[in-house]
Amino acid sequence: MASPIHIVAYMALFTAIGFVFLFATLLAGRFLRPHAPNAEKLEVYECGEPTIGSSFVQFDLRFYVVALLFIIFDVEVAFFFPWATVFGKTTHMMDPNMPKATAQGELSPEAKVLFMELGVADPTVPPVPPDFEAEAASMTPKRRTEIAVTDLARRTALFSMADIAVFFSVLLVGFAYVWKRGDLDWVRALSKQRAMESRASPSAPVVEEKEPVLS
Repeated sequence: MASPIHIVAYMALFTAIGFVFLFATLLAGRFLRPHAPNAEKLEVYECGEPTIGSSFVQFDLRFYVVALLFIIFDVEVAFFFPWATVFGKTTHMMDPNMPKATAQGELSPEAKVLFMELGVADPTVPPVPPDFEAEAASMTPKRRTEIAVTDLARRTALFSMADIAVFFSVLLVGFAYVWKRGDLDWVRALSKQRAMESRASPSAPVVEEKEPVLS
C-alpha cells in the first residue's frame, strides 16, 4: 500500500504535469494562431449575438450574485468527501464478516490497512471498552481484539455523523438565509415591495405599482 507521502507526491506530479500541458498549449497557440485584430473583433458581445446599441453597458449584478452563491455552496459540498471516506471505512470495520484479529489477538492485515488509510501510522490494538472489562479476562485474545476494534469503529462513525450533521446544519442555515433574502430570485420586484409597504402604512403617500425592476 502507498504511504501518504507517496500519495501526496503522485498528486503533486499530476498537478505539475497538468500545468505544463496547460501552459504549453497556450504558448503554442500564441505562436501558431494568426494575429489580425480589428474593431469588430474588439467589440464586447454575449454568446456571439450582435449588440443593440452600445456594447459597453453594465451587466445585471444578479448574474454575479447567483453565480457566486452557486460556487460557494458547490465548493462546500467537497467537504463531504473526507467524511464519507471515514464513515465508509469505519462501517466496513464494524462488519461482522470482516476479519479484525488473528488468533494471537493482533490486528489482522485487513484491519491494519483500514487503520492506516484512516491516518494511523502504526496501528495497534485499541483498549477494551469499559463495558466489557469485567468479561475481558474470560475472553480469548481474538475476541477481545474484535470487540475493541468494533467499539472504536462504532464511536468513530457516531462522531463523524455528529460532525457532518453540524456542518450540514450550518450549510442549510446559510442557504435558508440567502433564500429568505431573495438572493436566489432572478428577478426582484423592488417597486412592488415598496408599494405593499406603503399600503401597510396609513401615513405614507400612495405609491403606484410599476414594472418590476431588476436588481
